[in-house]
Amino acid sequence: MTSVISRLALPLAFATGLGLCGGAAVFAGSARTDLTPKDQERVAKVTAPATTFDKAEPFERMSGGATTTTRTIDTNIFSHSSANLSFEGEEQFKLGNGIFKKVWVSAPSSTQASDGLGPLYNQRSCQRCHLKDGRGRPPLHTGDLPGGLLLRLSVPPATDEERADLASKKTLRIPEPTYGGQLQTFAVPGLRSEGQITVDHESHDVTLAGGETVTLTRPIYGVSDLGYGEMAPDALISPRLANPMIGLGLLEAIHPADILAHADPDDADGDGISGRPSMVRDPETGEMVLGRFGWKASTPSIRVQSAEAFSGDIGISTPVVTDAFGECSIAQQHCLDMPSGVQPDLGEVEAPDPVLPLVTFYAQNLAVPARRDVDDPEVLKGKAMFHAAGCPACHVPKFVTSRDAEHPEQRFQLIWPYTDMLLHDMGEGLADGRPVGDASGTEWRTAPLWGIGLTEVANGNTFYLHDGRARTLLEAVLWHGGEAQASRDAVVAMSPDERAALLRFLESL
Repeated sequence: MTSVISRLALPLAFATGLGLCGGAAVFAGSARTDLTPKDQERVAKVTAPATTFDKAEPFERMSGGATTTTRTIDTNIFSHSSANLSFEGEEQFKLGNGIFKKVWVSAPSSTQASDGLGPLYNQRSCQRCHLKDGRGRPPLHTGDLPGGLLLRLSVPPATDEERADLASKKTLRIPEPTYGGQLQTFAVPGLRSEGQITVDHESHDVTLAGGETVTLTRPIYGVSDLGYGEMAPDALISPRLANPMIGLGLLEAIHPADILAHADPDDADGDGISGRPSMVRDPETGEMVLGRFGWKASTPSIRVQSAEAFSGDIGISTPVVTDAFGECSIAQQHCLDMPSGVQPDLGEVEAPDPVLPLVTFYAQNLAVPARRDVDDPEVLKGKAMFHAAGCPACHVPKFVTSRDAEHPEQRFQLIWPYTDMLLHDMGEGLADGRPVGDASGTEWRTAPLWGIGLTEVANGNTFYLHDGRARTLLEAVLWHGGEAQASRDAVVAMSPDERAALLRFLESL
């Protein structure tokens, strides 16, 4: 059997020669502007790839740097604040948490601070999608109400104007003409919902070295009980499972140059990894910026992500997305005629300031839990296997955040998110066939891995990938294709003991 050391020799030598990540091609002009030369030298040293696996790296346990929570591991493990928050920051965090959990009601209502729901919506609060600030839960069968999964909708461009809007990033997708950008499965009293989610499944087996067989099951999502007529025949439908909320502020604080430094869109080095940045237009400034959030990195900031979720998922308007009717389309006049929750004495939107800033601050400061068992020999062996399989080419282990980050808590922290924040072609097995901005129908942003081993503790279940198809971490790995095919195949070829160690490492994250 090939030894771990010999397997690691080539990828580690390759990575050491190129910098932070084997295959990283630095974009012209991408350089950190927040660091002195001395700081840059320190950052390069501390973020260099691991080359030995006999002990944990310095500070590896503290996944989120000084923000890391070391609180007791229980169902609230994803719901703690950054450990280095000030007293005033804790107050803001708690206020934001209250709004995050708030259950909105339809207008008009005696509870004027909480009305404005819908008229069409997917959930009545943020917390009902991001269960315990963790992952959503997909429907297990038709008729099973999802807890944090929705269907995105769009159609291919049909006119020169639509193609121009996509090219200029005025929009990242063309909404379905009747049902808009996502299917709304609930509606306020007096209005029909847009429809319901259907799900079927198909399975196939994968045989691993050592004789183990794993059954992979793919959900096939559709729609039924449409309330406003037929959907366009060329409609593109893609499921989206709510992502964990931890560490978002730290991901936002990574300097753009460090993300761009890993991009290699033309695979100039020939390693098969072609990470691409997702460039989007900031709706508040109009500027082209790096997309960081969402399954296809289509959103530039936590503030914008929060505002779009308020509008699309709950039907609540904010200063960023001001339409009080959420996803009501021009083909749904009855929806547009429903009362809104705008209170003129409070402002021009249903959730005026400080609602959005507080929820944004809350999302920015949900702490990443500390790693477990970083010195355990089995975990260290699994870490070696993770590197041997080439996983760090996309799941980049560590960064040092910007000194210029918005909030002091996130500034200049060594963090371990295990993502490059870039788009990668994951192959036809994971394809949704629905382009969004720079992301093609086979491309997805590399999902951060920190906290992934605590999914079952926080959420009481394990559903991974964009549609919740993977029920275990091994299944999630086996669905990888495209640029990740070689890494996936390396895991298949591992001995049972090596594979068990790899999973033990992932569970420690």
